[in-house]
Amino acid sequence: MQTLFLNHNEGQQSPSAVTVGFFDGVHLGHQHLISQVMQAARQAGLQSTIVTFARHPRQVLQSGYQPRLLTTFDEKLALLEKQGVDCVAVLPFDQHTAQLTAYDFMSQVLCQQLNARLLVTGYDNRFGHNRDEGFHEYVAYGHRLGLRVKAATPFTLNGVSVSSTVVRVFLQNGDVDMAQRCLGHPYTLSGTVVAGRRVGRLLGFPTANLLIGDPLKLIPRAGVYGVRVAVGTRRYVGMMDIGTRPTFTLTTLSLEVHLFGFEGNLYGQQLSVEFAFRLRDEQKFASSQELAQQLKADAEAIKARLNP
Repeated sequence: MQTLFLNHNEGQQSPSAVTVGFFDGVHLGHQHLISQVMQAARQAGLQSTIVTFARHPRQVLQSGYQPRLLTTFDEKLALLEKQGVDCVAVLPFDQHTAQLTAYDFMSQVLCQQLNARLLVTGYDNRFGHNRDEGFHEYVAYGHRLGLRVKAATPFTLNGVSVSSTVVRVFLQNGDVDMAQRCLGHPYTLSGTVVAGRRVGRLLGFPTANLLIGDPLKLIPRAGVYGVRVAVGTRRYVGMMDIGTRPTFTLTTLSLEVHLFGFEGNLYGQQLSVEFAFRLRDEQKFASSQELAQQLKADAEAIKARLNP
């Protein structure tokens, strides 16, 4: 896959079939759209190209906007590459881009910079300065520009239209199973292991305290989860606690993961945590001994389901 970082004076590319979007999460709805772009490109003898942005457009349009991202930029690129597209064109969404009308965007970016011959639009996708225009206007503009415009078919899962917003709601409710079904892959958090309070070690369950690399990454609802963890090329089953550790009257949100069967020092290492299921809510226990007993029960329940 070619990754192309566009500027406003990009040279001519191979004739392309393109689609445009932020593609946060690269969920099944996105994958359905991308497959239609790839199929249309093959039929027309064109290069399949995904146009996306390095940061959320609303961060430019709305001062102080803090998106809750399903994927970091690097994660998004890796997932797009797995779809098998020929090219991902990354457009810097800045004030210049934000002021482009739909016609100017199609003309200056899609046609002039990407040599687009076919535009496949998502069923609810809109672009351009005021976003008042839609599919019928895009078709009319395409006639003027020599750009064929085609509407993609929508994707639903059990009657639900899959979107990044829907996935975020599932994760905010702790439903990582439904989030995974919509994404088509496990929801993942990656970060660096940093020093914590070492409370888990005293309870018999030493944990890695995870510092997430991107502060905009969405953290699922507080609770205890069964997870799979990658440490370099090694993989482990584990349990993760997201919360404020109310038994110890702490208030700062922490992400702590215990790896079954691991011995050694993880400080400074990068972990990638895949969420398998949510076991229970975060609870306040009367004593550390009571918490330790619960952690033993949690560990057995997770091992029984994930079979380490």
